[in-house]
Amino acid sequence: MKFFKQVLAAALCSFAVGAGASPAAPSAGAEYVVLPEPQAVDTGKKVEVIEFFAYYCPHCYALEPALAAWVKKQGDNIVFKRVHVSRGQSVLPQQKLFFTLDAMGLLEQHHQKAFEAMHVQNNPLRNDEMVFNWAASRGIDKRNFMATYHGMGVAAKLRRTDRMMADYRVDYWPMLFVDGKYMTSPAEASRRIKPEPTEEQQHANALQVLDFLVAKAKAEKK
Repeated sequence: MKFFKQVLAAALCSFAVGAGASPAAPSAGAEYVVLPEPQAVDTGKKVEVIEFFAYYCPHCYALEPALAAWVKKQGDNIVFKRVHVSRGQSVLPQQKLFFTLDAMGLLEQHHQKAFEAMHVQNNPLRNDEMVFNWAASRGIDKRNFMATYHGMGVAAKLRRTDRMMADYRVDYWPMLFVDGKYMTSPAEASRRIKPEPTEEQQHANALQVLDFLVAKAKAEKK
């Protein structure tokens, strides 16, 4: 009987640890992935962090506030880049919206609003006209926006995104890459934790793993 109680207590303790676990000591193949082929970065001594995301993606929208706060906290420690993924013609207008805002220097001002248009205001932004009207409603010069949207610069960014998605092996989103070497995500950072954590906790776990990976990448630059 005493032995049975000891086994039961150990099992309950193990469950409690699993239930409250967090990626305090991330490991490769668990909370993050080591890319089989490192990708070139151009950020010098600063660590590059890339997010692959989509405006239509509810998980990307949910992550954005916590990720934006994390990026702000990092300051000059990192160079943060966003890449809007490709996913056929239905997503192309949203992707071109992102790269147009970026090219016009308006991304930080309107990025969150583009998310809100889709997830709060139920504006699907599924075609060019919807995107143009939304941009105009935000006070953006429609003629300049359209010229940039249809321009060669945005077209080049679309082609580069396709190459990057293949090189980084992006097959879901959001995905977060550190210095061309490591990948994590809310799902990746939380997959060993049982029971499955809430989405908010998954975000916290991913940012904790990002802290670890940024420090690791920074140390490797020395």
